[in-house]
Amino acid sequence: MNRLQDARPPAAQPSVTPPRPAQPPVHNTPMPDARRALTPAMHATVARVRTALPHDPQLAQVFERCYPNTFQTTLEDLGDGRTFVVTGDIPAMWLRDSAAQVSPYLPLCAHDAEVRALVAGVIRQQAHLVLKDPYANAFNRHPGSEYSFDRPAPGPEVWERKFELDSLCAPVLLAWRYWRETGDADPLSALRPALDVILDVMTAEQDHAARSAYTFERPAEYCVLPTDTLPDAGRGAPCAVTGLIWSGFRPSDDACTYPYLIPANAMAVVALRRAADLARAVYGDPQLARRAAELAGSVQAGLEAHGTVEHPEFGRIWAYETDGLGHHVLMDDANVPSLLSLPYLGYCSPNDPLYLNTRNFVLSASNPHRHAGAHAAGVGSPHTPGRRVWPIALCMQALTAQPDDAGRAETWDLLRVLAGTTAGTDLMHESFDPDAPDVYSRPWFAWANSLLAETVLHAVDGGRSA
Repeated sequence: MNRLQDARPPAAQPSVTPPRPAQPPVHNTPMPDARRALTPAMHATVARVRTALPHDPQLAQVFERCYPNTFQTTLEDLGDGRTFVVTGDIPAMWLRDSAAQVSPYLPLCAHDAEVRALVAGVIRQQAHLVLKDPYANAFNRHPGSEYSFDRPAPGPEVWERKFELDSLCAPVLLAWRYWRETGDADPLSALRPALDVILDVMTAEQDHAARSAYTFERPAEYCVLPTDTLPDAGRGAPCAVTGLIWSGFRPSDDACTYPYLIPANAMAVVALRRAADLARAVYGDPQLARRAAELAGSVQAGLEAHGTVEHPEFGRIWAYETDGLGHHVLMDDANVPSLLSLPYLGYCSPNDPLYLNTRNFVLSASNPHRHAGAHAAGVGSPHTPGRRVWPIALCMQALTAQPDDAGRAETWDLLRVLAGTTAGTDLMHESFDPDAPDVYSRPWFAWANSLLAETVLHAVDGGRSA
């Protein structure tokens, strides 16, 4: 997400020039004190993890700090059955981030009424926001105009209007997982009209040039990074019609080089299949189920036809992006959806041969965004230029390790690296220098904290402690 604290104000203009819109304020919000006490079930989870880690007190301490971070510092009950979720030190709600932030609490929802109500509120709020603007990636708590200079200007509830395909997938997957854990369909009633909108947008964006009115431009003087805007008057790079779904931006909030983002399309296949499940089992709507399943099949066919390349060292691998015209970007980004995360998303198994080839590429020096230093080695992002490793990517590497003894050892090794690179904060950060972990970005980044907690629970519940 945009590191607004790094923004620079534009140079002063001559008095004859009309004033530019105000630059968005600097956001480096300090972490608040805990807003609510842990529930008994959450206390029990912390105690269970501590018991499972008798030889890893540092990792246990990091878990104890990270696990409640979203619950205690970022969730606001709006009083109408909805829950607003800030990302941390940026006071906006990202659809993707908010789903990920509450992910480790889903197993509690079946028997913890307080957690269940808050997560159900996130589902309702996400549906509300999709209906407000299905092309927006992030939303305000109160009406505002953080990016009033963007073209077209966002609506008052919209923080930023960068279309990221995964933003439409995350609410569906969260709702499906909540329903599977609880059997509670009540909050999913709010999602039903949003599903029609989600499918409409995805279908239109299969032929962006002919069927979509979406554009996005940010004036150069307001771009923190060159990738804050789209080329060709906001239309993005040229592309062929392939069955894949167009995305203007990556989950890093950086513009796509080529607009078919392969991991986001894989996530869409899974989300559409889950939408079909909900249509049949919850909504009793066979027409919606058929529409979602057919769209999933179309995207899947596009992935298989256009999403892979033959690499001279690693064999056939997934590309990160393509345009359907024969061009590909070979890389991976720390932000999820990523190529590394494909098994986590439910798209394939961790021992799928194509995935394993791709994973070997992603974790090698051939990936231009993998960095290695004295304290860590892992995937970073062009969103944080320079040699930066992201804890999100280290967690994802652990969560997608092979389900065997070597994979479990890899998982525990990565968890110890994560626990040892917090710069004494016992919290995750957006990114850090692998040679100097005390150099990091975003001290309060709840997505990374929640994913660390989810990774520890995955390791502990896998039956193998350190």
